[in-house]
Amino acid sequence: MARSSFKKKSGGSVKRITVVTGHYGVGKTNVSVNLAIKLAGSSKKVTVVDLDIVNPYFRTADFDDLFESRNIELIKPMYANSNLDIPAINFDLERIIREDRYIVIDVGGDDAGAIALGRYAEALSEYQSDLEMYYVINCFRYLTRTADEALALMYEIENASRMKHTGIINNSNLGNETTAYDIKASISFAKEIAEKASLPIIFHTYSKNIDMDNGEGFEEMDIFVKPLWEV
Repeated sequence: MARSSFKKKSGGSVKRITVVTGHYGVGKTNVSVNLAIKLAGSSKKVTVVDLDIVNPYFRTADFDDLFESRNIELIKPMYANSNLDIPAINFDLERIIREDRYIVIDVGGDDAGAIALGRYAEALSEYQSDLEMYYVINCFRYLTRTADEALALMYEIENASRMKHTGIINNSNLGNETTAYDIKASISFAKEIAEKASLPIIFHTYSKNIDMDNGEGFEEMDIFVKPLWEV
């Protein structure tokens, strides 16, 4: 079984603030949920901040009960879990990031969602030494199937948020149809993006039902975010 590489790839220890971005459908919310649960499992105080204010299909705001069962605080926008598509943030993120706890920020898809993050770019810049911003990729998702497409979107997110990414998370998968071969085949895609962006690959993800005996560099993920037809 592959060993967890999250701590190692983050420079020996997990930084206090983790920002997660990516294209719609790449699985960034599932990655965010997993990172929060792993932190909470290490007896750390954890807060998840949902910045998906553009009403995507899946958002961390959908996991109230899961987070509560693991003593994870969830901060979500006004009108989350409703049919209203109103970009309203009714919480003080600047106060939250000052608190002595670990924070996972799930940013809305694409550059449109990153605009919300940009509101707090100045405040977050004060914690630059204790902050990671990960770009989640999935080579099987529409509009990011080539390295250049994925990079173009990454730079759009950076421009909109006024922040720079610090690492790449390869979350390439085909849902329940994903095989170990698919994940291994996506590694070259992730490496091309990382090399062109001059960023490290934090890890490659895989679900528990896949046998990935590849040592360091792989991170096992539970599947919390599922398509409606699989719920």
